[in-house]
Amino acid sequence: KLEEFLNFKQLKTSLKESILLDYYTSGFWWAKEMNFSLEQLTGFMGLLNFLLENLSDKHMTLGDNIKELGRTMAGIGGAHSEENGDLLFFSVEQAKAVIDYL
Repeated sequence: KLEEFLNFKQLKTSLKESILLDYYTSGFWWAKEMNFSLEQLTGFMGLLNFLLENLSDKHMTLGDNIKELGRTMAGIGGAHSEENGDLLFFSVEQAKAVIDYL
């Protein structure tokens, strides 16, 4: 299903498509094993995409991407405000698990 969703047409011959499918499939199954809700699973998949775009489009270093992840996850478990992003549906424990996974 992910292959269809990502619109991959050359999976058998494209190393890039194969790697991306593995990246998203691994993340999806990890999130499913964590028993994330649909909203959490959607947010996690968006986070995977966000981090990959930071590397591929913005050419961020690994260190800069980790800092960006920290800023994105900051505020989870606190009071709602504009600074703590859109990932408030994660508990503190889940956020720590996400960071450990990534």
